[in-house]
Amino acid sequence: MTQTEDRLRAAFAARAAQVTHADLRRAAPPHGPRWGVRRMRHVAYALVGAAAAVVAVCLLVLLPGSPLDPVPVPVPPAQSPRTGEPARPTTGVIPGPAPAVTRTP
Repeated sequence: MTQTEDRLRAAFAARAAQVTHADLRRAAPPHGPRWGVRRMRHVAYALVGAAAAVVAVCLLVLLPGSPLDPVPVPVPPAQSPRTGEPARPTTGVIPGPAPAVTRTP
């Protein structure tokens, strides 16, 4: 061993001899409230935020007339049947009987 190691061992042994059982007693228990005001405030803010989120969902989704309701497709108004002239075709083709299809053997 070197001289430095011998000196360190001697110093550690001297300090260890100074420690008694009275120095090794338990620490005093902590005193005061377990939950601080700041921690209670954080819990309260979290609860208020959760309640506000539930209220917002109820207002947006569950109530009638909410902005998230599907938009109904407008239905055209009913029309009375025409009893006058028949409507003219716009393509210029006059409707008639379908041409006959013949098969050749």
